[in-house]
Amino acid sequence: MIPENLKYTKEHEWIKVDGDEAVIGITDHAQAELGDITFIELPQEGNDIVKSASIATVESVKAASDVYSPLSGKIAGVNAALEAEPEKMNQSPYADGWICRISMTDVGELEGLMDASAYEEFLKES
Repeated sequence: MIPENLKYTKEHEWIKVDGDEAVIGITDHAQAELGDITFIELPQEGNDIVKSASIATVESVKAASDVYSPLSGKIAGVNAALEAEPEKMNQSPYADGWICRISMTDVGELEGLMDASAYEEFLKES
């Protein structure tokens, strides 16, 4: 399940551009690899972030994994519902399981992200 309207990273984050903001989450592949997600440490709203920096930590029954920002900007909002229900990341990674919204400072960074077909090819090669 790889939605066509999103962009993707090699670290298995997805990005949905909405005006000058981007919604960030982990892909269905990532949540499946992690297994049952039991906890997420969300980023702080208002924090400035740079591309490739860790913005969140996801813990599962198998492992803990960092989530890296695919873009530079400022954390504009977080999905606080995940604190009480982290399993939403397993159940609905592309809808209810989003992690945060970023106000982008460099839309040119979107150029380096994969579209759905490139991400699908990347998964086949991995």
